[in-house]
Parts: sequence; structure tokens; C-alpha cells
Amino acid sequence: MTLRLDLLRHGETERGGGLRGSLDDALTPLGWQQMREAVASPFGWDRIVSSPLQRCARFAGELSSQLSLPMSLEPDLQELHFGDWEGVGTAQLMEADPEGLGLFWDNPYSFTPPNGEPVLAFSERVRGAVLRLHQAHDGERILLISHGGVMRLLLAQARGLPREQLLQVVVGHGGLFGLDVNAGCALTEV
Repeated sequence: MTLRLDLLRHGETERGGGLRGSLDDALTPLGWQQMREAVASPFGWDRIVSSPLQRCARFAGELSSQLSLPMSLEPDLQELHFGDWEGVGTAQLMEADPEGLGLFWDNPYSFTPPNGEPVLAFSERVRGAVLRLHQAHDGERILLISHGGVMRLLLAQARGLPREQLLQVVVGHGGLFGLDVNAGCALTEV
């Protein structure tokens, strides 16, 4: 059987750019609008699953109430923890740690930001959550509300990209993408 995941990235956040990671920023009015527009035509979801960070969870709660759908929070679908880089913009990092930033952009699997979460551990965490969703809800269609890093990871795998190209996947605020999850957690973009 197949689990259908519709991946929705949170909208713009109050603190704007930079590596937000585990920081718990709220959505701006534009961020709310981006997400509402993305799901203006509901897709027949059976449930909503969300990252517990408020930039995802608050919208998930609103939509769950509007559509009378069950909702759950999944901590393993939180964004990559960027360690010392959390909340820092890439322009600032270019000045403070250009070598580290370059290594991270070239291959995020081979360089971890200082005190950050290794991308391999992040990948295992996210894939574990998707596998559990598949086991618990096979045959259903789920709206999964999460973060750019989570979505880049899953889309890169579905597209068969080499893992070092993870950061080349473009996922804008309020972006909505579909994936089928099959046995063994094989991902196909739809």
C-alpha cells in the first residue's frame, strides 16, 4: 500500500531570514496568508501531522479545527538544529565563518555547524518519523506541515539526487509538494 504525504512548509516567520532551526518563531500575517493560500482547496486529507514548533503547529491546529480532521504533533519532523548558527543569517556567516559555511553548502553531510545536529542524524530522525507514519497510516492521505530542511531532505531523496545536493532543492515559504511513501519507505514525488 501507499501513504500519500502532502508536504507544506510553514510561511514567513517574524524573525525573518537566517537559519531558524529549532528557534520557535511565530508566523507573520504574510506567513499565515502563504499557508492559507497553499491549502485553499483541501485535498481530501485523512489527518494532519505537524512539527511542534509554533510556525507549523499553530496553523495545523487552525486547519484541523476548520476541516474537522485529527491532528498530531511529531517532534522528529522539526527542522535541523543549527547549533551556534541558529538565528544567524548567511551574510553574517559569510563574514564570521566563511570556510564552515562553504563546507556546509558544498556537502551538508560532511560538515556540521558548531554544536549543531549532524545532517546524517537529522536524516535518520526524519526518515524514522516517515516510516512510523507509513506503518500507522498506510493507505491514507496526510497533510504534513513542517520545515524547509525536512522537505528538502525528503524531496531530494524522492528525486534521487545525490545526498550532497540536498541544499539545492528549492522549497519556498508556503510551498506544497506531494510524495507517495511505499513499502520500505521508498519515496516518489507526485
